[in-house]
Amino acid sequence: MPFNFDTAVGLMGILYTTKLRAVEALRKCFASRMEFGTAGLRAPMGAGVSCMNDLTIIQTTQGLCRYLEDSFESLKDRGVVIGHDARAHPPSGGSSKRFASLAAAVFLSKGIPVHLFSDITPTPFVPFTVSHLGLCAGIMVTASHNPKQDNGYKVYWENGAQIVGPHDEGISKAIEENLEPWPESWNTEEALKSSLLKDPYQDINTQYLKAIQNHYINKASEVKIVHTSVHGVGHAFVQSAFKAFDLRPPYAVEEQKDPDPEFPTVKYPNPEEGEGVLTLSFALADREGATVVLANDPDADRLAAAEKQDSGSWRVFTGNELGALLGWWMFHCWKQHNSDAAPADASAVKRVYMLSSTVSSKILRAIALKEGFHFEETLTGFKWMGNRAKELLDKGNTVLFAFEEAIGYMCSPSVLDKDGVSAAAIAAEMISYLATKNKSLSQQLTSIYEEYGYHISKNSYFICHDQEVIHSLFGRLRNYSNKKDSYPTECGRFSVSAVRDLTTGYDNNQPGNKAILPTSRSSQMITFTFSNGGVATLRTSGTEPKIKYYTELCAAPGNSDVTQLKKELDQLVDAIVENFLQPEKNKLQPKVE
Repeated sequence: MPFNFDTAVGLMGILYTTKLRAVEALRKCFASRMEFGTAGLRAPMGAGVSCMNDLTIIQTTQGLCRYLEDSFESLKDRGVVIGHDARAHPPSGGSSKRFASLAAAVFLSKGIPVHLFSDITPTPFVPFTVSHLGLCAGIMVTASHNPKQDNGYKVYWENGAQIVGPHDEGISKAIEENLEPWPESWNTEEALKSSLLKDPYQDINTQYLKAIQNHYINKASEVKIVHTSVHGVGHAFVQSAFKAFDLRPPYAVEEQKDPDPEFPTVKYPNPEEGEGVLTLSFALADREGATVVLANDPDADRLAAAEKQDSGSWRVFTGNELGALLGWWMFHCWKQHNSDAAPADASAVKRVYMLSSTVSSKILRAIALKEGFHFEETLTGFKWMGNRAKELLDKGNTVLFAFEEAIGYMCSPSVLDKDGVSAAAIAAEMISYLATKNKSLSQQLTSIYEEYGYHISKNSYFICHDQEVIHSLFGRLRNYSNKKDSYPTECGRFSVSAVRDLTTGYDNNQPGNKAILPTSRSSQMITFTFSNGGVATLRTSGTEPKIKYYTELCAAPGNSDVTQLKKELDQLVDAIVENFLQPEKNKLQPKVE
């Protein structure tokens, strides 16, 4: 075959490009180690120190083990619990079950008792087990609703809540000091024969169902509900919870009820995405004559809800709307129970608390003001709400409910984290109760807003990969109109009445302008309150290249012109985007709807 110069050049180009791609792939795998934070680990499964694999799981668990040994003299008496979801990654051989077994082997090799769930389990069962059995810590191997190639490693402390600082830094340091695998860490076969290994699966299932039923009003009902677990772990557990509550079993979406790490019927296994994830649920509901759909994410710690409207269309409730409904229901149940149990104790309501994250709706605050209980805000994430709830409970208070706008709900103090299983059963109980009053969820939501004031929210984000742009954007808001340490006093036609900056610790609503909530310079977060009742929080995401905005218009009771309120909020959002975010100038990419 004669030599062809052009062909040779082309082949060299292909080889060079292939080499570059291979180098880039290696760089992604080995250039930097996964960082252990308060959320634990979350990364793709695969080779290298930046991915979830046998080695990085062993290294992480060795570090956690050493940190727990230093923190608890009673570790060898009390032990830890480990649970896992159904994720698997055949190309790398990684799976949640495999990673859970390796983590167990590390602890067992040091003589530490391990309660290892023998089968898939919802994430909330791990913090429940920590609290119920009085353990030192818990580990859940899951990536929640992340893409299928991802996995994660979530850690709970002895109080049953997710870890917060300084534990994350302490564990991270211990991981770095214990990178070389201990000889016994690989030997899962021998470890799983240990007398220190226990399976809590059956007992915890029973005890959990008993715990979440406390103090609620069971109303037997024939309301038809569809449930989907979106190829995750939730199906069997939600069915059991409905049975425990004497509720009619929900119709299960057949194509999605069994765990499948490929998530074959959805683009993203996240019910927060709304209609795209719920298409099969709507079709089943239409066939069976059901009017409500409930959906868990794959590790069953979140809950979404949708209701069929009179028009025949489906309304997917936002996290804030479902939070309003569940918050109302929890207080309704508490009032009924309290009036029956202790009618003379009028001060009991003063010991009742509800919590939500700072980027979530303020509707619980409005309900608390009228009803007389306490409402508190925390930083974003259930790690903060869980730990605060524990502090309040330890002082003899009642924590009825906590929620975040990202469809996370804590309906029982037995689990100090978001829990999609108990939330599903309690939501179904609420739906059944409303049915006895001939009321839909949508009608009840309107009743809540009419009584406590309309709270209309609008949340979205822009994509930004450039950290310099992010620092410049937020820096401009802190030095507005080129005035050092000066925040905006207006945004378009809207007057700013208060500013809270949880990056710097500034809050002009507090004495000395010092914020009460914890601050962190590692992330950006500024909240503006407006004279018209609007609230807007701008923040960066800890896991994605996003600048998020959360806006809400909080109207006084009696102001029920929803069309005008929505128009006012739309105009406020437009002003924030134009004046504060400046997407064209900063080259921000809008969310693709």
